[in-house]
Amino acid sequence: MSSQIPTSTSLNETALIRAPLAKVWHHIKLQDFSNFWSALSKSEFVKGASPETDIVKWTFKDGQVLEVKQEEHSTINHYITYSVITSNPALSYSSVVSTIRCYAVTSGELEGSTFVEWTGNFSSDADAGVIEDGKYKRREALADLAKAAGQK
Repeated sequence: MSSQIPTSTSLNETALIRAPLAKVWHHIKLQDFSNFWSALSKSEFVKGASPETDIVKWTFKDGQVLEVKQEEHSTINHYITYSVITSNPALSYSSVVSTIRCYAVTSGELEGSTFVEWTGNFSSDADAGVIEDGKYKRREALADLAKAAGQK
């Protein structure tokens, strides 16, 4: 009998940022995440990676280093999808694919704001602790993004 707690292996965090889409979208480049995300000390392109592949190294202030690969990017539909390809120290799960998608709020009281959605789809070996950690990291990053985009 397994002692693991069954859990969903996907998460979805959202935020309404009181800044125009163009100001928010400007920050959504893997190599620029350290410009807004306070948990990161550096984000930089990996030297020597294939010219057809965008791989960025994220160095977290706690010492974790991830290499993330841009899987998809659309400046028309305002989304980016990336996967973690290496981690030091090693992750406790096999894989994760994440997407950040931005939508302009075009009418109503919050017209001119941006709705941001950050999803994560983890491999089935990710436990509840991994999903919770991902949730709180995304919430922190979204709050940091709001500050960087000029939200009061």
